[in-house]
Amino acid sequence: MDKLISELRRLYLLNADNTQRLQHHLRGEATFAFDLAQDGVTRAIVIDFHKADSEQHWQRLCNVANALQSDLDLPAPAVSVSGGECYRLWLSLASPIPVEQARQFLALLHKAYFEDEQIDLGRTVVELPPCLHVATGLWAAFVNPSMGGALADDLGLEMPPNEHAQAVFLEKLECIGDDVFASALATLQRRHQATKAAPAPAADKPARPADTPPGLLLKDATLEDIVRHLHALGIEPTFRHVLKN
Repeated sequence: MDKLISELRRLYLLNADNTQRLQHHLRGEATFAFDLAQDGVTRAIVIDFHKADSEQHWQRLCNVANALQSDLDLPAPAVSVSGGECYRLWLSLASPIPVEQARQFLALLHKAYFEDEQIDLGRTVVELPPCLHVATGLWAAFVNPSMGGALADDLGLEMPPNEHAQAVFLEKLECIGDDVFASALATLQRRHQATKAAPAPAADKPARPADTPPGLLLKDATLEDIVRHLHALGIEPTFRHVLKN
C-alpha cells in the first residue's frame, strides 16, 4: 500500500499528512472525499463522463483522452471507474496552479471537445480511487484504458482491485510539465478566440419570384427604375392609366 499511496501523492495530492486516512479509504474500511486543492492551488484536474443509455460516455472519454495527447501534446491521463455513475479522466500537473486557472483550462477543454457533457467546473473534492462506492457497493478503481469499455455497463468492480496493480497503472503516468501546460492553455485560448471572432453564417436570401427580373427589387423600385430596366432588356414600356373625375 505504501507504493500506491506514494503514487497518488506524486500525481494528485498536495497534503502529505493524511496517511492513516488514505489507508482506511483504500482498504474500503471507510470512504472519504479528498480535496485536491489546498490554499487556492491544485495539481489535479478531474473530468467526469456520465453513463448514458449506450456506451457513448466511454467513446467520448476516449475521444477526449486522444485529443489531449494528439492536439495538445499532453501526456496520457489516468482513467478510472467511479463505482457508480461515471468514468473519469485524471490529469496530473507537475506544479501547483491556481484553482481558477485549472477551472479556466477545464472550461476551455469542455467547450472544445465535449460541450454537451454536464460537468462541475469548480469541483476539487473527489473520492480518490481505489475506494468503495458506498451507494452501489462497487469499487472505484484506475483501469487500463484498453479494458475500460468492458465495464461500460457497471462502471465499477465487484471485488477490491489489487493494490500493486493500481500502483503499476499510476507509476507509468507522467505529470504535465509547466511549459507543456502553458502551451496547451494558450492553444485552447487561441482556438476559443478564433471561434468567437468567426463571422456568423450569412442569412439565406429569400427566393426571388420566378417572374421577377434579376437585379431589380420591384418593391423598392421607382417608375424611372422600372423604365430603365425594361429599356436595358430591349422592351418599350406602355403605361395606361385611367383618370377619374
